Amino acid sequence: MKKPIFLCAISNISSGSCNEDCKFCTQAVQYKADIERYKYKQIKTIIEEAKQAKANGAVGMCLVTAGKGIDSKILAFVCEAARAVKAEVQDLLLIACNGTANIEQLQTLKEAGIDAYNHNLETSRDFYPTICTTHTWDERYETCKNVNEVGLMLITGGIFGMGETQQDRLSMLQSIESLSPMSVPINFFHPNAALPIQNNIQNIEEAFSLLNLSRQIINENSRIMIAGGREITFGTRQKEIFSNGADAIVIGNYLTTAGNDANSDLSMIKSLGFRVATGEDCSGS
Repeated sequence: MKKPIFLCAISNISSGSCNEDCKFCTQAVQYKADIERYKYKQIKTIIEEAKQAKANGAVGMCLVTAGKGIDSKILAFVCEAARAVKAEVQDLLLIACNGTANIEQLQTLKEAGIDAYNHNLETSRDFYPTICTTHTWDERYETCKNVNEVGLMLITGGIFGMGETQQDRLSMLQSIESLSPMSVPINFFHPNAALPIQNNIQNIEEAFSLLNLSRQIINENSRIMIAGGREITFGTRQKEIFSNGADAIVIGNYLTTAGNDANSDLSMIKSLGFRVATGEDCSGS
């Protein structure tokens, strides 16, 4: 029997105000990328996005803020949003993605109704200083360990195509596996003229090989979710990601780039004979 395909939606609830220098991110203020920027999305809009995510078959929605980590204002805002969504939308896994976080902050999020926390390692420990100098890879890894300690479900992944070597890719995947995450978002770098790096993945076959490598290293109990860059990387061959190890995708738009039409993705999944996962499939995760 085929494994169900898990769908996750993203709500960018605070956009484009990050002072870090991550070279892969259009939300970094210093690169002046042409994106929509706002401090706080209206709660009623977040609730509507959650309802749409549920209607599209998503089992989870990620509340994402721009910035290195959680300050008191962001913490209060995410908690307010989480409580509001939980009151209006039933059986939707709520994921927070708010940068580095300590145990106390994560515990507060958990008490507000957050079920999981997403904090990507992005790349290998050795390569990380090449793409970011304003904070360390070790801070990211420590946050992931904190997530596990407070009992939230951990989601952590990374990005292929930022100039890293194959050894960097292996190292990143091994570090991810050491954290025993529930889900592993695999992103493929989406170039932007404002950003100082370019994609170093040569072709679609290399991208598929990296997806296969991810599945070989990551425990089968962890879902591999193809996230940013799916459309530009795999194009008309997106359906092949599922035969190459993926069992989850982001449905709808990403943080600052548009995704496929949700109905198109749902039709693709159905045409391949897969079932869209429900909340019951998350039990025991």
